[in-house]
Amino acid sequence: MSKLDPRTPVIIGVGQMLQRPDDLSDAVEALEMMALTVEKAADDAGTRMALKKADAIRVIKGAWSYSDPARLLSERWGAEATTGLSTDGGNTPQSLVNRSAREIEAGTHDIVVIVGAENIWSRRRARRQELWIDTTEQTDAVPDEVLGSELSMNTKFEVERGLTQPIHLYPLFESAIRHANGETLEEHRDRVASLWATFNSVAVENPYSWATTPMTADDIRDASPSNRMIGFPYTKAMNSNWDLDQAAAIIMCSARTADALGVRRHNWVFPLAGTDGYDTYAVSERADMHSSPAIRIAGRKCLELGEVDVDELDHVDLYSCFPSAVQIGAGELGLSLDRQLTVTGGLTFAGGPLNNYVTHSIATMVDVLRNDPNTVGLCTANGGYTTKHAFGLYSSAPMKGGFRSEECQAEIDAHPHSTPAPDHTGPVTIEAYTVMHGRQGPEQALMALEVGPGIRTWGSSTDPDLMAAMVADEFIGTSGLIDQGGIVTVS
Repeated sequence: MSKLDPRTPVIIGVGQMLQRPDDLSDAVEALEMMALTVEKAADDAGTRMALKKADAIRVIKGAWSYSDPARLLSERWGAEATTGLSTDGGNTPQSLVNRSAREIEAGTHDIVVIVGAENIWSRRRARRQELWIDTTEQTDAVPDEVLGSELSMNTKFEVERGLTQPIHLYPLFESAIRHANGETLEEHRDRVASLWATFNSVAVENPYSWATTPMTADDIRDASPSNRMIGFPYTKAMNSNWDLDQAAAIIMCSARTADALGVRRHNWVFPLAGTDGYDTYAVSERADMHSSPAIRIAGRKCLELGEVDVDELDHVDLYSCFPSAVQIGAGELGLSLDRQLTVTGGLTFAGGPLNNYVTHSIATMVDVLRNDPNTVGLCTANGGYTTKHAFGLYSSAPMKGGFRSEECQAEIDAHPHSTPAPDHTGPVTIEAYTVMHGRQGPEQALMALEVGPGIRTWGSSTDPDLMAAMVADEFIGTSGLIDQGGIVTVS
């Protein structure tokens, strides 16, 4: 440690909180949650002077109306900080750690605060009770930096064919994984439920989890009044949960500043390596529905830069909005599904606060590594529909040569894409599908359809008999006809 480069980036403090008061008049706004959580991170570091001296405060965009919350936080602590607000995407917390590590190493910034918060749960319930949670009005301030590129979620064609939300696409990916593995519907549902039960078991022990009720694989797999089917094969217990009040924060600085602030060496956790990469934003153009070139290339590059073999990872937190995201991530990185793949419990159980989940996973990983010295942890992040990705390696022991990062996008972009066929009518083959359910049962089948090699269209059906058959038997590879409106018939 004595030979450590003074510009080496280090995480010195983390904080997390949740609020779920019995009396909604005790709930605080998201801005106050951010402030309290950052102050908790400063106390974790052992010094609030880090807040006064912070020269960059970066907020993860949330479901609130503040136009530059970092400025309000900076004023609270008397800091002369550059303010930043992220764009949308679950990848943003890890991307900001990667960016901040590079900037600390380069001397562009010295103390960086990253924070996000959501109070969706309390706001929704307060409205129902015609109550008002005091909220700071800020609409005209402009952040010094907009952090990240805007995420396009859907093409016009996809929207026209009913593919507008994560709950539509991720179960569709799941069917493609099932088919690629050669599993029956029942084998697959059993396996995925067992995987998700391991996430639940971690969440039950996590003091910052939103949902801590133990669930067996059968509880997760089978639809029930409290766990209805959403998009086959996903019940509610397999979907990300954003109806919550949670906040998390990270404080990073240079090693020299950590020493100057008097932060105990036990608290130091080093970002070793970080990478970012995008798959094509249009799912219509993906080569297939069960893989991710960006995870494969950028994720493995992160491990390579950190000089860590995948089997040498001691702790892992894979982004876990839906089971398909975990399986795609594990498959591309070479991680066994038999090992523990979360330190929090994942977005279903620990909680999925929109763009901010990974701030929680990094904060949790920091505590895990402090309590297990000289081990290495990997956090992965995902925005969109397995679209935007970020990866980070962490350890309580620094890497020789400091933080490492490398651009991967050109190699990712070189991978083949499919061509959308929005005007196609006639013969198609089902490539992937899901059946969306309402509270009364099946409502619509959504399908990815192969027109020819490397050519894809989208279709749907509300035929009750077809939907019933699709949740009982495998329909991938089945031929059908699509009309001009995108309605599919299967003979």
